[in-house]
Amino acid sequence: MPNWKLINKTYLYDGTFDGLLTIVFDSYANKILPQKIYSQDEYVSNFLDKTLFIKSDYEKSQRVFNGIEKNIGYDALYNSYNAFLSNEKEKEIYILKYLCNGFDIGPKINNMLTVSYVFKVINMRKKALAECHKLKGLLRFQEVGDNLCYASIHPDNNILEPLGHHFINRLPTLNFIIHDKNRNICFLYNQKEYKIISGEGLSIPSISENEKMYQDLWKMFFKTIAIKERTNPRCQMQYMPKKYWKDLIEM
Repeated sequence: MPNWKLINKTYLYDGTFDGLLTIVFDSYANKILPQKIYSQDEYVSNFLDKTLFIKSDYEKSQRVFNGIEKNIGYDALYNSYNAFLSNEKEKEIYILKYLCNGFDIGPKINNMLTVSYVFKVINMRKKALAECHKLKGLLRFQEVGDNLCYASIHPDNNILEPLGHHFINRLPTLNFIIHDKNRNICFLYNQKEYKIISGEGLSIPSISENEKMYQDLWKMFFKTIAIKERTNPRCQMQYMPKKYWKDLIEM
């Protein structure tokens, strides 16, 4: 992007993917790049930054969304969205450069791994999806009501939505709540639709008697199949990292 102008401004946005795609639209249309991009909720004000809030524009974001798939390819859309779920600092500026350059050169952008921001986007995508894949096996639902289950997680990355969609496909006839306690947000599903809401003030009922019985049986099974002489904590933590243990019934 040799002819682009780097401006001394920090862009703020609402923290949504639509908000970031709105920034992509404005930047590409004007051939300008800000120095930094922050979610408004995460930004810490200081007197050195010249800030500009970019309001989300759904029409602009949809044009960019459709344009990515049409001109850069589905892989670029997949990479940028999943990179956006990462907890990496400065992820927005990397995604912005990746997409704007992608609009100029097309699908071959995904093969340019020697370019720093392309490498960062691919790496962020891998980290977010790897954690999501791990939690698909480690998430533990608990019955807290009639056909209502609850699970708490503490992920590093903001993977609540793809994780929730996985369990909608796996358990379409179950009402469930997945609670990301690190961000205090909840994925709610009622067999028809889903919502992501704040967990502020959320009250979860106690687990049912059936659930207590099955938890005790699961713990007994977990202990019974363990071979004391072959205990390997390092191997166990490789497949079931210790940071997730607080949400695992058996641990």
